[in-house]
Amino acid sequence: MTVVFQLDGQSFTALNGGPHFRFAEAVSFVVHCENQQEVGQIYAKLSEGGQEIQCGWVKDKHGLAWQIVPDALIEMMKDEDATRRDRVTRAMFKMKKLDIAALEAAYHER
Repeated sequence: MTVVFQLDGQSFTALNGGPHFRFAEAVSFVVHCENQQEVGQIYAKLSEGGQEIQCGWVKDKHGLAWQIVPDALIEMMKDEDATRRDRVTRAMFKMKKLDIAALEAAYHER
């Protein structure tokens, strides 16, 4: 049995693999967000009835894993300066929902 669905204009096909292939965290989605407001709204909606996890990850009420990632984080992680990337990574490890201002503070720390 299959089902076709769309998320933000992207088509997906899901397949029920039967009892031999159980649902697992090997299937997850990353949601890119433009700003903190979008991060907050999406994170809140997906975590409703689910579970908040470290580093922007959340399991929805069905057990599907999502990582809610601000575009600013992606840009910071592209920096050639390993020290900056490490500071951002350490800051991210302390968070559940990602906080752009706190990540940027770690990035610009001296």
